[in-house]
Amino acid sequence: MSEKRDAQNTEETQEQAQPAHAADTAEEGVNEQPENAAGQADDQPAEGDEQAQRIYELETALSEAQSTIKEQQEGVLRARADMENARRRADTEVEKARKFALERFAGELLPVIDNLERAIEMGDAENDAVKPLLEGVEMTRKTFISTIEKFGLAPIDPQGEAFNPDLHQAMSMQESAEHEPNSVMAVMQKGYQLNGRLLRPAMVMVSRAPDEGVDTKA
Repeated sequence: MSEKRDAQNTEETQEQAQPAHAADTAEEGVNEQPENAAGQADDQPAEGDEQAQRIYELETALSEAQSTIKEQQEGVLRARADMENARRRADTEVEKARKFALERFAGELLPVIDNLERAIEMGDAENDAVKPLLEGVEMTRKTFISTIEKFGLAPIDPQGEAFNPDLHQAMSMQESAEHEPNSVMAVMQKGYQLNGRLLRPAMVMVSRAPDEGVDTKA
């Protein structure tokens, strides 16, 4: 009988111990879950910060690359504009050199033209012996003028025009009722231009009204 009681007491003791052990195990499981959840929560912000930092770095690199590209494009445009301006200046200088390279040579030819015209003016066109000679001189003068005009040389013959101090040189003034005041009465020597540039002014006589003068300054 005593042995049976001891066995029953042992079994009761084991049954009472098992629920306590199970409760402890359940409590430990409950306590472990929050720790795991907290660990996961700690890992997530770290990963988010790393991604945000990476995105920031990429955006910064992209912005710097765009700024560099823009500066390079502006540099190319400036270089192209400078090159175009240099080309235009070179073309202008070449054009000027081409137009006015004959200026000195043309100036030396003017006395030849003057002498041909004087020979024609002084010759007696009514004299049959001189007439063929004058015709030859006139033909030579016309050919000469036609040739130099091809290179931009143009005569200034302002007979009857208003006096222009930029193109004319007043050699004398004379009262005249037949001409407007300050107009060219006579051309003593023709002037010439080379491609629009004055090579020699025309020497002229200028009309004036009684007791009035003319401003001959340029």
